[in-house]
Amino acid sequence: MSRPPALTDALLDTLRGRVCASTSDAYTSTEVFTGGELALLPASAVADVRTAYERAARARQAWAERPVDERLAVFHRFHQLLLKDRETVVDLLQGETGKARRDAFEELCEPALVTSYYLRTARKLLRPKKRAGLMPGAIGVTELRQPKGVVGIISPWNYPFALALGDLIPALIAGNGVVLKPDSQTALSPLFGADLLYRAGLPADLLQVVLGDGPTIGGAVVDTCDYIGFTGSTRTGALIAARAGERLIGCSLELGGKNPMIVLDDANIEATARSAVRGCFANSGQLCLSLERIYVPDAIFDRFADAFVTAVGQLRQAAGYRYGVDVGSLTSQRALKTVSEHVDDARSKGATVLTGGRPRPDLGPFFYEPTVLTDVTPDMLCHASETFGPVVTLYPYATEDEAVALANDTDYGLNASVYSRDPVRARQVAARLRTGTVNVNDGYAAAFGSTDAPMGGMGRSGLGRRHGAEGLLRYTEVQSVATQRFDVLTPPKWLPHKAYARFMAASLRLMKKARLR
Repeated sequence: MSRPPALTDALLDTLRGRVCASTSDAYTSTEVFTGGELALLPASAVADVRTAYERAARARQAWAERPVDERLAVFHRFHQLLLKDRETVVDLLQGETGKARRDAFEELCEPALVTSYYLRTARKLLRPKKRAGLMPGAIGVTELRQPKGVVGIISPWNYPFALALGDLIPALIAGNGVVLKPDSQTALSPLFGADLLYRAGLPADLLQVVLGDGPTIGGAVVDTCDYIGFTGSTRTGALIAARAGERLIGCSLELGGKNPMIVLDDANIEATARSAVRGCFANSGQLCLSLERIYVPDAIFDRFADAFVTAVGQLRQAAGYRYGVDVGSLTSQRALKTVSEHVDDARSKGATVLTGGRPRPDLGPFFYEPTVLTDVTPDMLCHASETFGPVVTLYPYATEDEAVALANDTDYGLNASVYSRDPVRARQVAARLRTGTVNVNDGYAAAFGSTDAPMGGMGRSGLGRRHGAEGLLRYTEVQSVATQRFDVLTPPKWLPHKAYARFMAASLRLMKKARLR
């Protein structure tokens, strides 16, 4: 059995113990670099999801009653443990995803940033807020934030640690319990994250982890929990939204994207090309925010293409648990199949492969070269469909308006980039793009790493936002408590209703003029 250096027998036994599973059923995950066996893990049954929910529901009663500062103390300790044990997290991530070590470390930074952000802001976000009452002085209103209950988090395989922990941490801080269903292939790193939280002092049973088949166990989570957070495909997200709607529970969904990048005619060609390489090929392109379409002015198209291909050619692609590699492996045979089909289809229909375009079995079973295409037409699979791999297409454009129209010509709306020497001009173009985030002179990290700003998609790229105030408040219900100090809404017995109506109309005019209403 192939293992990352940090995955000892003792650690594996600890992680297995964090799974809510009542039967002896088990499955084996894959060590991606070699295709060998990585870990034998328990498989949960549908009944275990109900058990997990009930345990989390019981534990969260006392947790929700704790003062916010007491809850936050757990996450202060978690943050310290996370950075102390970072090499273990990175090892586990590489083993189960095949990503380069630099990408694994970048992934670890997301929960660290999210935790530190909500440690700074949660008190203010969750404290009671005074709201204006109907009649000043007579009625006072307080807005409270109540936890949803038990939140179900269904996390994906491409960023299993960042997206599981980055979503469940604010849910816990808000006073909820959590049932986490990670992807079966990439369960080790989120299980280790759960273990870190318990070592930091999280109350017993508050965070439950279930493993197993996505439609079966994930479906049971959707049918059981009080709110759902999901990251994954648009097709699955639509199914989850429908099932959540049937139960009248809320959900937040970060889904697919076909993310565009616009190079304006004043951009620094060499610097833009180098930056775009990271935006396209981080995590081997298996990133919801990854750039798959680059629009370049006709006048500089050839110069940019040459600079971009040169920069791509300098990427180091390899397997191994060490730094110094730029691009790792795809995570599965399924991912490799999709990437190969998209490139082969484009090539067969007349697209030009400027670089790459081949699997690399000499490096590992799921490796594929960073690939740059041109001459892609609408009849090709990779034109409109998300490839989700190390493939990007360059397109020429004549005018800025055309570039914006082409960038917006998609059902998706997750992420975009604009490159220019003039930040004011770039921001003006950014405001015309129909995406949840736009990065100026960067591919994705500038927006995603800015945890004070909300992040999410438009169109078929999802519902709701992570990060920012909404990233925490989505896990709460708003409760308004109105206190009437004396009755001003019922006319006295001696006052006719018609006279009372005249009095109230005059009062409403006065309050509007005084900006009280």
